[in-house]
Amino acid sequence: MDAKTLCLGVLTLGDASGYEIKKHFEEGPFAHFHAAGFGSIYPALNALLREGHVTRTETTQTGRPDKKIYKITEAGRKAFRHALHKDPAPDSYRSEAIFMMFFSDLLDGDQVRHVYDEYLAKYRTRADRMARQDSCSCQNGQRFVHGLGLAIYRAVVSYMEQNRGLLLAPHATQQGGGAASVAE
Repeated sequence: MDAKTLCLGVLTLGDASGYEIKKHFEEGPFAHFHAAGFGSIYPALNALLREGHVTRTETTQTGRPDKKIYKITEAGRKAFRHALHKDPAPDSYRSEAIFMMFFSDLLDGDQVRHVYDEYLAKYRTRADRMARQDSCSCQNGQRFVHGLGLAIYRAVVSYMEQNRGLLLAPHATQQGGGAASVAE
């Protein structure tokens, strides 16, 4: 989905600043399946403002720039509903860590372990954070997506824990790697 549609989606949940919209993609309900940064959010918000799909109010803050809060309009809701009726693009997954693990035979054992351990730690953290989030007061679609994201993170953690030796065993004899490292 384009950044304008993503912003409209967040704004259906409530009024928000560009920073708050970005937070939805960093640690909020969209963090496990979409990304959006300031470089796409603010141009999208400006375009939505010009198109009449959002309004903006500014509040003065002491010692900081004015806070700009965006609110979806009825035309924006209509545009968002229309965008949701398009066929979704195929899922794509980008990961430098997975790419590096694919070529682990070209890396030294310490680097492979570092990439593996960091990747596993991130997935454990995400799964733990999602498990602590309350999804009971959400709509059915939101509960479903929350549960699906949690299941994916838990599946990655489980697979990595059960198959650690596939990636790290070939490096056990290299400097810095020993049998104890692989057995962890």
